[in-house]
Amino acid sequence: MRYLATIKIAFRALRRNKMRTILTMLGIIIGVGAVIAMVGIGNGAKAQVQARIAALGQNVILIFSGSINRSGVFSGFGGAGTLTVEDALAIQNEVPGVAAVSPEVRSGGQLMAGNNNWSTQVMGEGVDYFNIRQWEFAEGTMFTEADVRAAAKVCVLGKTTAEKLFPGEEPVGQIMRIKNVPVRVVGVLHPKGVSMMGSDQDDTVIVPYTTCMKRLAGVTTLRAINVQATSTDQIADVQNGITELLRQRHRILPGRDDDFIIRNQQEISEAASATTETMTALLAGVAVISLIVGGIGIMNIMLVSVTERTREIGIRMAVGARGRDILSQFLIEAVTLSSIGGAIGISLGVSAPKIVKLLATLSSATGIKSDFLSSAAGWPTLVSADSIIIAFLFSAAVGIFFGFYPARKASKLDPIDALRYE
Repeated sequence: MRYLATIKIAFRALRRNKMRTILTMLGIIIGVGAVIAMVGIGNGAKAQVQARIAALGQNVILIFSGSINRSGVFSGFGGAGTLTVEDALAIQNEVPGVAAVSPEVRSGGQLMAGNNNWSTQVMGEGVDYFNIRQWEFAEGTMFTEADVRAAAKVCVLGKTTAEKLFPGEEPVGQIMRIKNVPVRVVGVLHPKGVSMMGSDQDDTVIVPYTTCMKRLAGVTTLRAINVQATSTDQIADVQNGITELLRQRHRILPGRDDDFIIRNQQEISEAASATTETMTALLAGVAVISLIVGGIGIMNIMLVSVTERTREIGIRMAVGARGRDILSQFLIEAVTLSSIGGAIGISLGVSAPKIVKLLATLSSATGIKSDFLSSAAGWPTLVSADSIIIAFLFSAAVGIFFGFYPARKASKLDPIDALRYE
């Protein structure tokens, strides 16, 4: 009952100066709202990156040319053409646990169809590429092994490229030109969206890798090799087997660096997760600083309150209140301030994405366009229950931490001196 009475006294004191109470809570409101919004943005970015990595396919291992050392100079990803078609065939035939292999060659190119033209990347791939990437067809079909062996002039279009070259038309069966080479469209892919690197995966044209090497790019080496393991458990063994095979084929002596780069999907996912988690922690850290600033505001106001109510404290002590009662009263006031501010901040943080989207819509409707609002409205957010609970508990802890000193100062006042205070 004593604590209930103390809580009532604390609420009464806070209601006495409503404007000051609201302004004091403002720091906590902004701090908690910022923590939830920043963590939500970080979690949303992480989920989006993971979804894009999952779009690579299942159990995928990527092997890139490069990482060669010549006279002490290292070249990284794609820096040297060290992979060959024979390497890809050897991986498929000699490494246990390999389900599919697709040699890869890339080239830029100007595409032309009728009066339309479009500049995009030209990818040379094997037939298994579509299965490895789990990329389904919206229209038509993939090219065949016979097309690959014959370096046939056929291609498959991404959705974006198809819409640019054949607006309002049926692309399949039509003839287009890639670098003035006539090519027949045999299929159009389902949209895949943005890649983990931020590029439009649908802005592409895919031809047999032999066609790209002989007719378009004029190269004899591969940019990369896409490999799919038979199961997740096999990925590590397959990766080790590929590394050993390629080192043997490329005559790399023990202790020397590989002249290729090999990454599996799990490694890419872990690296991306580590990056997004670091960004999330950084954003949350910045938001926590504002929460601490709000706590300092509470301490400041509570010290002012103790000074203003010194005589009141003296009267309470004179009628029997003990030091711990005074301590509890002021501590409850501080925790109440931070907790109510935390609750309002949670509502603000959860509603922040909707508020930004609403502002972006209003700015667009009124003709006052804002690049920041338009960009922020597209940010993915994922607010978790954990972040809400942690932010609320942290705000309450801020109230206890920053409210303890003023409360202790009040509880240590001498009753006689307090009664004499004017």
